[in-house]
Amino acid sequence: MELVKNLNQSSIVKTFLIIILGSLALTISAKIKIPFYPVPMTMQTFVVMLLGLSFGYKIGLATVSLYLLEGIAGLPVFSNSPEKGVGLVYFTGPTMGYLIGFLSATLIAGTISSNDNTVKVISKLLLSVSTIYILGVLWLGTLIGWDKPILEFGVYPFLLAEIFKLALLVIISKKIINLRKFI
Repeated sequence: MELVKNLNQSSIVKTFLIIILGSLALTISAKIKIPFYPVPMTMQTFVVMLLGLSFGYKIGLATVSLYLLEGIAGLPVFSNSPEKGVGLVYFTGPTMGYLIGFLSATLIAGTISSNDNTVKVISKLLLSVSTIYILGVLWLGTLIGWDKPILEFGVYPFLLAEIFKLALLVIISKKIINLRKFI
């Protein structure tokens, strides 16, 4: 009985450690800007989907939720913080829809299994990243007005980078998913 109790405590500690380290990885991915055309890219959406792929949707969602709560609490975890403000003010700004979309993206990417064929993996990853942009555009339009060229601001500049990140995720997805059994 003592062995079972120790295993459960060990598992809980391991899970919390994974969540904290995943949140740190997401923060780092938000801060590093990679030169890309037409705008510099961060690897945030890549890491969001990688968290779902790597840890499954439960731990992935917990990790992204912690990241969002850290940002709302005022920690400078978001892409352009603290330069553009921190906390709830930043969170409710133009990027809120995209940030909330991280949750749905992680959920969908976390459902990809080792039994999924390449077409299914590509479809789920496309749906995953699409939810980020759909929620982002919906919030952006609500915030700045639908009379503005929202797709030109909030989607088109990022499409080439997203294709690159999705291709990379598809290539590594089977190997990453196989690592879940060690978690």
